Amino acid sequence: MSAQQTELQFSRRGGRRKGAGRPRGNRVSHAARPRFGRVTPVHVTLRMREHVWNLRSGRSFRRLRAAFAKARGRFGARLVEFSVQGNHLHLILEADGNGALTRALQGLCIRIARSLNKMMGRSGAVFADHYHARLLRSPTELVRAIAYVLGNAAHHFGARGVDDFCSAALPSDAEELATPRGWLLTAGRRRAAPRGDRRSAPEHLGGAVERERPPAA
Repeated sequence: MSAQQTELQFSRRGGRRKGAGRPRGNRVSHAARPRFGRVTPVHVTLRMREHVWNLRSGRSFRRLRAAFAKARGRFGARLVEFSVQGNHLHLILEADGNGALTRALQGLCIRIARSLNKMMGRSGAVFADHYHARLLRSPTELVRAIAYVLGNAAHHFGARGVDDFCSAALPSDAEELATPRGWLLTAGRRRAAPRGDRRSAPEHLGGAVERERPPAA
C-alpha cells in the first residue's frame, strides 16, 4: 500500500494582536533616543493626550511647577528653561548623558502624571507615547533654542512680552530651575550673538539664562 502524503495547512494569519506587547503608559519611548556621553543641553518637547486639561490654567501650572521643583537636579539632569503651552511642554535640560536624560524624564513624567491625574480625578497615562529631544551642540543652536522656548507663546498665541507660563517670568531664586554646569550653558552661549542676527541676540532671551540660580539639590 502506498503511503499517502498529506499537506499540512498552516494558518496564514499574522500581524500584531490587539492588546499585545508592552502596555502604554507614562514612560519614555525608546524611539530615536539621542545618544551622548557628556554634559549636553537638550531641547525636549512633551505632548499631552487629548483628555488632559489645559496646562495653562492656574491649577495645572501650579502642579507643573511643583513637579519641576521636586525633580530638580535629580538623576544627573538639570532643568534650565521651560515654557508651558495648552497641550505640550518645552524644556531646556542639561543632562550628563543619554542615560541621565532618560531617567530624569521618566521621573519627571511620573510626577506630572500623578499630580495631573489627581487634579482631574482620573488615572492612567497623560503623556503621548514618545517625546522629541534635540541635542544642542553649539552656542548658536543653544541660544536659538532658548529663544524659541521662551517665545513659544508668541508663536502660538501672538502674545507680547514675557509669557507668564515660562521660566523667564520666574524670580531669580526659583526653586524649579537648576544651575547649569557645562561650558555651553555657562559660557559658550555668549558667543552666539552674531552681528545682524537678532534671533541669537541676548535681549531675545529675556535675560533668563543670565540669572543666578541656586545649585541643584
